[in-house]
Amino acid sequence: MDKTYWNRKYTENSLTWDIGYASTPLREYFDGISNRDIRVLVPGAGNGYEAEYLHKAGFGNVFIIEISSAAIRNFRKRVPDFPSDRIIEGDFFEHKGKYDLIIEQTFFCSIERERRREYAKKMHDLLNAGGKLIGLLFNHEFDGTEPPFGGTKEEYETLFFPYFNLDIIETAYNSIKPRRGRELFLKFTVR
Repeated sequence: MDKTYWNRKYTENSLTWDIGYASTPLREYFDGISNRDIRVLVPGAGNGYEAEYLHKAGFGNVFIIEISSAAIRNFRKRVPDFPSDRIIEGDFFEHKGKYDLIIEQTFFCSIERERRREYAKKMHDLLNAGGKLIGLLFNHEFDGTEPPFGGTKEEYETLFFPYFNLDIIETAYNSIKPRRGRELFLKFTVR
């Protein structure tokens, strides 16, 4: 699942988990943030609906990183006024930077299971002291050898606990209908 794989997925528009907008649980969380100057990263941004929402809501320091040039083209076409210097085409695991908030939305479910611990550590390393990782994770297992890959609350607690205070990890009460009861809202703070 390299750059070629993801470019094909975005070119063919064959991402079953792409809902076409920022999901309700994330929008509601974003709307409650008063400091619009914090540094925000949306890794594995895909079509970047969360970054678009934040940008249009007046957040001035939103960055995306995405391995797929096709996904970045989609984003640039849809949000032409998003600052180009905040669009990073590259591998999340090689990215360097520091952020106050990182958004998780279907990125975790797209990476191979054997990289999950590496993902948790990398999230920790990219966040400033007191920084937060917020987002949604599937609380459901999927069949198949390609993404999305599911998981369980217990697995996530084990993966993230060494690096974060697990402030919230509970079933999202405001998920979209197809995901209702099958996704967890999380808010983790760097230890």
